[in-house]
Amino acid sequence: MAELVFFSGTMDCGKSTLALQMDHNHRARARVGLIFTKLDRMGESVLSSRLGLSTEAHEVSDDLDFWDVVVEHLTHGQRADYLICDESQFYTAAQIEQLARVVDELGIDVNCFGITADFRTELFPGSKRLFELADRVQVLQVAALCWCGARATHNARIIDGVMVVEGEQVVVGDTASATDASVEYEVLCRRHYMRRMSSHAARMASATPDVLPFDLDVCAVPPRD
Repeated sequence: MAELVFFSGTMDCGKSTLALQMDHNHRARARVGLIFTKLDRMGESVLSSRLGLSTEAHEVSDDLDFWDVVVEHLTHGQRADYLICDESQFYTAAQIEQLARVVDELGIDVNCFGITADFRTELFPGSKRLFELADRVQVLQVAALCWCGARATHNARIIDGVMVVEGEQVVVGDTASATDASVEYEVLCRRHYMRRMSSHAARMASATPDVLPFDLDVCAVPPRD
């Protein structure tokens, strides 16, 4: 029986890598699938992993109708045994409902991969609707780590080296630090997220630049009001 499955987690926990591996495994068994993504770090119409793997994909715009796309695909005599939907946190609630309809009425498995919450700890619209409609929600077991070594549970936005908790929900950046990039993202444990202590702030609080202050009482950035 077909399912709508949501594979969720923070950044850096291997969501896109798993999506690529899942597609590979299906194709190795002569199954045919459609791959979708939105706002991938490598550009349009590509699903990429930080490990360097990538594949072509359909770019999801806000006005794309999954039901229409899949039905048109099938009416042209082509197969679709499964859907891989990466960056599904960016999909609209209506698009998640379309994916559920694909599962229920066409019997096609839909596997969605996405971040649960944004840099403000608020659910993305697509993730929220997936929690409400998915047959299964699976939290990925590859743990992303905070700079202190604890399991990372929150996504932090860093602008010019400073963690921010206000702004537009969607701003594309990367988790790889770059001197010419004004917007970066970093995964943090809850304690350091609540203290607004990124790795940069931790180094600023350290007595020496080579050692991070793992003492939670040390914080270069005041907690939010």
